[in-house]
Formats: sequence, C-alpha cells, structure tokens
Amino acid sequence: MTSESSSGDEASDPKPNPITNPPEDQLSALALSDTDGQENGVVYETPRGNEIENKEEAALTNSAPPGPAEAEESSEGGGGGGGGGGIVWARTNSEMEVDGPESPSSSGYAGGRGSSSASSDGSGIDEIAEVRNHGVVDGVSEAQTPWVPGKRHVDEDDASISWRKRKKHFFILSNSGKPIYSRHGDEHKLAGFSATLQAIISFVENGEDRVKVVRAGKHQVVFLVKGPIYLVCISCTEEPYESLRMQLELIYGQLLVILTKSVNRCFEKNPKFDMTPLLGGTDIVFSSLIHSFSWNPATFLHAYTCLPLAYATRQAAGAILQDVADSGVLFAILMCRHKVISLVGAQKASLHPDDMLLLSNFVMASESFRTSESFSPICLPRYNPMAFLYAYVHYFDADTYIMLLTTSSEAFYHLKDCRIRIEMVLLKSSVLSEIQRSMLDGGMRVEELPLDPLPRSGSFSPHLGHHTLPTDSPDRFREPYDGVGGPAGLWHFVYRSIFLDQYVSSEFSAPISSPRQQKRLYRAYQKLYSSMHERGIGPHKTQFRRDENYVLLCWVTQDFELYAAFDPLADKALAIKTCNRVCQWVKDVENEIFLLGASPFSW
Repeated sequence: MTSESSSGDEASDPKPNPITNPPEDQLSALALSDTDGQENGVVYETPRGNEIENKEEAALTNSAPPGPAEAEESSEGGGGGGGGGGIVWARTNSEMEVDGPESPSSSGYAGGRGSSSASSDGSGIDEIAEVRNHGVVDGVSEAQTPWVPGKRHVDEDDASISWRKRKKHFFILSNSGKPIYSRHGDEHKLAGFSATLQAIISFVENGEDRVKVVRAGKHQVVFLVKGPIYLVCISCTEEPYESLRMQLELIYGQLLVILTKSVNRCFEKNPKFDMTPLLGGTDIVFSSLIHSFSWNPATFLHAYTCLPLAYATRQAAGAILQDVADSGVLFAILMCRHKVISLVGAQKASLHPDDMLLLSNFVMASESFRTSESFSPICLPRYNPMAFLYAYVHYFDADTYIMLLTTSSEAFYHLKDCRIRIEMVLLKSSVLSEIQRSMLDGGMRVEELPLDPLPRSGSFSPHLGHHTLPTDSPDRFREPYDGVGGPAGLWHFVYRSIFLDQYVSSEFSAPISSPRQQKRLYRAYQKLYSSMHERGIGPHKTQFRRDENYVLLCWVTQDFELYAAFDPLADKALAIKTCNRVCQWVKDVENEIFLLGASPFSW
C-alpha cells in the first residue's frame, strides 16, 4: 500500500473566517505539499518545524454499516497495537503503558491472526470463518446484517473460541472484581476473567502507578479507573488509544445517566456491593451506545447535529420551547432520532454535547419511552453527576420526540400540560410535517455542491438539496473529473463548528454506499481526528493523506474543523479548492443546518 500525508502549522495561517476569501487565498494559501519522496510514510510539520515520520498505517480490512444495520464487530479488521519481543514498562507522569509480546496466543485471542467471523443467521450468533478475498466470507459476500440491540452471545464465556475471536470487547467491573457488564457473553460466566482484569489494575496501583493500555500483538487492552468502577476495552480494530479511551468515558457516562455518581457510596459501605440488579434491563442501552461508536461522529467530535430545516420552521419550534422553559423547565429539547430540531434552557443552564448524546441514546434505546408518555429520573454527567433530574419524554410520531427536564419530582402534570401546548403549536405551524419532509429529503449531498465559490443572492432555495445556479451562469460546469461523487472526486465531508459545538455531514452516496465502506470511512475520520489533536505533537492545522482507499484532507481553524474524503486519484489542488467551496456552501445554508442563537448552550 502506498500512502502519503502532510500536515502542518504554516506561518501564513488562514484567516479566522475563510469563507469570505477567494479559494486561492484560503486552503491553497496553506501551501500543502506532498511528502518529499516519502511514499510510505506520514510526515507532520509541528509548530516548531520538527518533522516526525510515522510508519505506514494499515487500511481497515472490513467495516460495518451506520444506522440501523451493522455487521458484527467480529468482522472488523485486525490489529492496532505494535508489539515487540518481551515486555517494556514505561512510566510517564504516574501512568504506565505496557507493550506485550507479538504472539496472539499471549492474550488468549485468536483475532490477531487475521481470522474473522461473519454473522449469518437471524439468531445474531456469528459463525467463525476465515476472510477470503474481496470481502467474501466462506464463499458468501459480506451482506448487510441487521443490527440487533441488546445482549450479545449470552451463551459464550472466556473459554469459548468464538468469544475470543470477537474483535472488540467492553467490560465494566467493580474494584472487588465483580462483573457488572460485558458486551459479549454472560457476565456471571466471565467472573474469573473479570477477576483477572481487576488483579492487573490492583497490581499496578499497588506500585503507586496507573495502567493505561497494554499492547499485545495486534490487541490493545485499554483501562479506565473511575473510583470503585473499572472499565476495560479489548480491541484489535486499529482504533487509536485516545478513541478507545473516550469510548470508555462515554460508557461510564451512560452508567451515570442511569445511576448517578452517588452509587460510589454503596461501594464505600460495602466493597463487595453488587450493582448488576440496579442495571437490570439496561443492556440494550449500553449495546446501542457501543453500536453508535461505529456510525455516529458525535462520539468523537463532541458535538451534536441538527435536522436540516428552514430557518422560519426552526424558529417557530424554538419559540414555543422558550415559552415552556420560562415556566420552570430546565431544558426543553425537540429531537428527531439523534438529530436536534430545537433546544432551549433556563437562564445560566448549560448542556454539554456528550450529555445530549447519552440522553438521546437512553431515550431511543428504551422501548418503554415509545409506547407511552414517560417521567423518569436521569442524570446528566457533565451537568451534575451526583444528582438526578427528571425527564418527561413523549413521542409525537415514530421518530420525533420531546424531552422536558426539570429538577422537581412532582412536575409530571405540569410538564404534560407543557407538552400539550407544544404539540398544538407544532401541528398548527406545520412543524411536524416539515420534519417528516426533511427526513425524506435528507441533508447535504456532495453531488449538489455549488460550483460558484462566492455567495449569490437567489442562488439557494429555502430547502436543502433544491438549490440551482442560473442557467446562464458561466460557472455551470464541473472540473474535468470522470470519477463518481462530487466535484474533484469529493466523496464525503464532515464540518464541525467549534463555536456552536455542532457538526454537519454529507449524505452517503456512491461509491461509499455500502455499510462496510461507510464504517471504514468513519474509522478513517476517527484516526484523522486523533492525529490532528494528538497530545505532545499537535494540534495541527492541516493534514493531507493519500492511501489506496481515499484522499483525506483535514483543515482545523479557530472557527471550524473540516474532514473531507476524496477519490484516491483526486488532484490535490482541486481537492483544496473543493474544500473551500464546501466551507462556503456550509456558510450559505447555516441557517438551515445549524441551531443558531442558542446562547444558553455556549459551554
């Protein structure tokens, strides 16, 4: 595989708002250059001008779909850690990193050998198989296997060969070694394995240190200690350590949503306290969150996304929510699936994007919220991890729901009256019908990227996806590119507004149309984000990376972050020009794709 990448903080930094400048004065001014003869390396230019060459990154061999369909994790590509012979203990700032031997047998997992399994039947149990060429498993093409929420493979334990072949495990256990949650298998059957993990953590802590990660062959074992609760991830999916650790942080946050941090007091009174009964029936919530790690950019961008709507429609929804918030509601949030339609909060109240992610996951994963109006205690870890709020949840239709949060446990009937008022206004102003139309129309598509980099009056209609340039416009042409996708071979992009903590991503289209390709691109973005924000070396401002799958271009300013994927044969100059046009396009339709003016949420 051939890869090239360049990244740097040039002296001629782009202006804070690059939208107002012509394309040649923006990304092209960064003078991105190919690695000088470095065909098999990655070169970063740090603010001090130092160059660091990293080994070539291995491409992900498999992937799974976003949204409702996902191939089982056991079909992911292998191996993200490097391993040399012997064991090296490196202590830095009271944290420890362990490099283990190369042999997969040292970790007890066969997944590092490159074997995989494909989910084949309706029971959700995977059959073990070897991966053949062209994504074919045992002579059968890898298909879209429906993702089934809930506990996985309950008949397995750590002695099962199939359990050891799973590419990604998550565990929650107590400091006494009692299992609390396991993604795969039955927690009770994994008691011995949980005790081993607890022994590793305790051994290192007895040496007045902390264990962060153990690398053994292609496996990473990532540890996160939160008081009496331990979280562990075992993975060979090539995801960066920082990403896996953040996933553990989110799983811990989801635990707090259900129980609050006050559960620690139970362990103080009884170190052998068993908290599994308190989590009864919540396996589906954790499995849904773990599933989102494979398709939802919010899990690593720490931002939320909005449903595209006309500005007047969103304002109508926001106005009635603001009236409700003024009547004593702490937060009023109107959502469509995982996308925000509008949200308001009481004065001086702030809501973190991670809390939004965990709260919406909790609601969407719980079937009881869909069947009737509900009033449930919940905790927002970034708002107050020690106390419960109370959430009134009501679904208007299969996808659209309202969440009203308050501090009072006696506010059910008041919140119900508020919901009735909200529903009447939404129906009268046709907001609900506009939401349904937006769901059908979708969002931004790379094929519809305007060709004129400068804004024009009248160039855009009120709805995304229906804007056109005048027929007599001299700019109604495309660059000479024969590939599929958008101009210059643009396949996909993700744009994050740093000021708003919101992001927008284009719809998937050819050639990234299969779930497998979409998951691979998501993982590529994840790696790119991690490298751009790498501690000690970054943060970088730009990065250009080319391999056999994509050309990836990342641009980070004080106002936004842009991640774009192009055809691997795309020209760099055209890619840079296209990224400027994407930024201009986002600026032109920001009233439709972003929630603007949400001052109480400037966290």
